[in-house]
Amino acid sequence: MKGDKEFDSDPEPAATKKKSKKRKRDKERTQTTELHETETETTERIKATVQFIPDQPNKTPPLVGYFPSGFDPNKSQDREFRSENGGEDRDPDGESSAAAAAARVRVYRNMNERKNKTGRLELVVSPAGSGVEFVGTSYSGEAMAPQFCQYAVGVLDKKSQTLKIVPIASNKIFRLEPRVGGSESADKEAAANVELTAEQAANMRAVLDTRYGTKKSLRQSGCVYMEHLLTTLQAKKMNALKKEHDPESQKDLEEKIQSVKINTEALETTTSDAVLNVPPYDSSAVTPQLAYPLDKIILKGEWDFLQDVYQHLEMGTEVATNAYPSFVCNRIQKLRDIEDEVERKTLSCIFSYITHLVKFKDQNSMDGAASAKNHRIPSILRQKFLTKFSNPESKRLSDDKIHLLLSYVLVLTLHADGFRTNPTDIAKDLRMSEVKLRDHFEKLGCKLRREKNMLLATLPVPLQFPKAKQRRRR
Repeated sequence: MKGDKEFDSDPEPAATKKKSKKRKRDKERTQTTELHETETETTERIKATVQFIPDQPNKTPPLVGYFPSGFDPNKSQDREFRSENGGEDRDPDGESSAAAAAARVRVYRNMNERKNKTGRLELVVSPAGSGVEFVGTSYSGEAMAPQFCQYAVGVLDKKSQTLKIVPIASNKIFRLEPRVGGSESADKEAAANVELTAEQAANMRAVLDTRYGTKKSLRQSGCVYMEHLLTTLQAKKMNALKKEHDPESQKDLEEKIQSVKINTEALETTTSDAVLNVPPYDSSAVTPQLAYPLDKIILKGEWDFLQDVYQHLEMGTEVATNAYPSFVCNRIQKLRDIEDEVERKTLSCIFSYITHLVKFKDQNSMDGAASAKNHRIPSILRQKFLTKFSNPESKRLSDDKIHLLLSYVLVLTLHADGFRTNPTDIAKDLRMSEVKLRDHFEKLGCKLRREKNMLLATLPVPLQFPKAKQRRRR
């Protein structure tokens, strides 16, 4: 008996507890699986036939628009409907849909749409009780961006088990932008009511006839317009002749001429670039270095992009002969012998600038394009070269622009050689003869002389440019 009582009073063994926990977990798993089964049972699968409906000329395809401002016509109309009905919610009998349909939707099509197939549509949504309209077009704004995909609307009919896919009108999604109602129409009416003068009407008629008129109308309008133009020119000429003998007009003209300040520096710069066709110069300079200032040729922001030759020197690598002109390659040892760091860096930048000028000339010529094909000119220098030396009307450089480019190269060679330079190697780089290059040196104000069977170009100061020779008439 004692053993039985002791057995009944003992706690539940550990094995029995494990079995109860396992049964509890299995029960929970069965409940969750049953719940998933009920959820999957509600999902309905339909096998529908897909039918694509192409554009029909007599029917307007559906339009799809969105409000980037966040406006929701359904919510706004629902709010108005509740206020009208004392704050009651929408009833399920269709009154909410009637309230939502209070927003007025209009579609405008171009008058020549069916004839010219322009596809110009305009979607206008006007909320009830608001002066703001939401307008979206298929020909302006976001619709002008390139279209990389096509849009369509799918309608599923469960009864017939068919999915109809209809393309959107003009293949555009309309972006509905808010506009104040009637503002554009008022502007158009105001513009239409402006009266044109006779000259403006004649000009407008001539422009319209030129664009859209027939040959006969062009001839007629041309005669009328020319007659009107001649009459206007004669009137202006007679008015100018009358003012010529007017003493008050002459007096005012003399006072205006005397009050004009002449910018001599601008005249010198214009003369140097247009007439003499040379780089910026100072004719009153007392040293050759100041005659053609280096800071006027290589601007302050360009020095940082001319470090390639200097980097070769710092790294100790050899300069490729096919990547640089012979003028630069023949003077690399001169750079290595310079001990002053600033002088060496300045001279290496001059060599880089000469290289880019020579390669730019080769890239825009027939005989040297292959040698400069892989040469890369910094963008800041290329833009400057295109502005100063190229001709926008032609891919080839004109003779005047080539002469200006040669002047820049020769001036930099003078700076590099201490204003005593031998034109042999630079003539080879420019694909010119030494005799022809002498003429360019002389136009820069240089003097050519021979020393020890070597031709040298020097720059005496102050600058004296050669005078233009006048041909004698026979």
